[in-house]
Amino acid sequence: MNADWRPTAGPAALARRAQLAALTRTFFAARGVLEVETPALTGAATSDPQIESLTVTGPDGSIVGYLHSSPEYAMKRLLASGSGDIFQLCKVFRAGERSGLHNPEFTLLEWYRLGYTLPQLMAETAALAQQLLADDGSLRRVEDLSFSDAFLQRLGVDPLTASNAALAAQAGEHGLDARSLATATRDELLDFLVATQVGPGLGHGTLCCLHHYPASQASLAQLDAEDPRTALRFELYADGIELANGYVELGDAAEQRRRFDADRSERRRRGLAPHAGDARLLAALDAGLPPCAGVAMGFDRVLMLALGERRIDAVLTLPVERA
Repeated sequence: MNADWRPTAGPAALARRAQLAALTRTFFAARGVLEVETPALTGAATSDPQIESLTVTGPDGSIVGYLHSSPEYAMKRLLASGSGDIFQLCKVFRAGERSGLHNPEFTLLEWYRLGYTLPQLMAETAALAQQLLADDGSLRRVEDLSFSDAFLQRLGVDPLTASNAALAAQAGEHGLDARSLATATRDELLDFLVATQVGPGLGHGTLCCLHHYPASQASLAQLDAEDPRTALRFELYADGIELANGYVELGDAAEQRRRFDADRSERRRRGLAPHAGDARLLAALDAGLPPCAGVAMGFDRVLMLALGERRIDAVLTLPVERA
C-alpha cells in the first residue's frame, strides 16, 4: 500500500509549531509590532540571482504572477505608506530548492523595525531565537562575529582584502571542482566557503550573529558609512545552520535601481531569466521608505532545532513530494 499520504511531521512537531507560532506573536505584541498579511501571488519575480521564483500561469499559458519568495517588497510598500513596525508569518516559495534544509514551500517569519541600528536588530533577533529554542528553559549565549574575523579564524584569509586567487585556492582546497573554479566569481567563492567551511562551525551551543558582510553581498542592505567595504547585514547561526538574515534596509531608490540592474546582468551571466526589478517597490522607495531594519527568519529551521531534528521534513506536514 502506498504510504505517501502520511505526513512526515508527527504530533509532537505539530504541537511545537503551534506553540512557537503563538510565542512569536506574543513576542511581537509585547513590543508593539503589528502583524500584517500581504499577497502570496505577486506581479514581479525576484531579481536575486540566488533565488528562482515559481511562476503561476493561466489556462492559456499566460503568466498570472509569481509566488513570492519573500514578503519583503510588499512589506516595504506598507512601511512607505506609514504602517509602522510590522511582522508577518507566512508561506513562501522558491523553485529548485530541495535538500535536508530546503523545501520549495516553507514558512518565513519577516519583520521590520523603524529606526533600528544593526546592533539593535541583531539583539532582537537573538532574543527571539533564545525564546523559541529554550525548550528546557535555558537561554543560549549570544556571540557576535564579523564576516572578516570568521574567515580569519577558520581559513586564515581576510575576505575584504584577499585576492581572487587566494580565495580560489581556499575553495579548491576545500572541494570546489576545477570546472567551477575556472568560472567562479569572487562572490561565488565567498558563498562556497561560507556554506562549506565558515557557516557549519558557527553557533554550536550558542547563537552567533555573523555581521558586516562584504559590500558586494549587501543585497538590500545599506553600506556601512564607517567602512563602505562592508554592508549593514548579518546572519544568525545556531548549530551550524543559518536561521535568519537581516539588514539595515536600503532606502535609496537610485541605488536600488542600480542593484536591480546588477542582478539582471548576473542572471544573464548564469543563463537565468533576467527579471526586471519590482517597479512598485521602486515607486515606494521614491515615495520614501522610513529608516528601518528588517529580518527574515526560517521558521521551519528554528522548529527543527527546537525539536533536535536535522532534516526539514521532520517538521513539515507534507513536503513537496507528498503535497
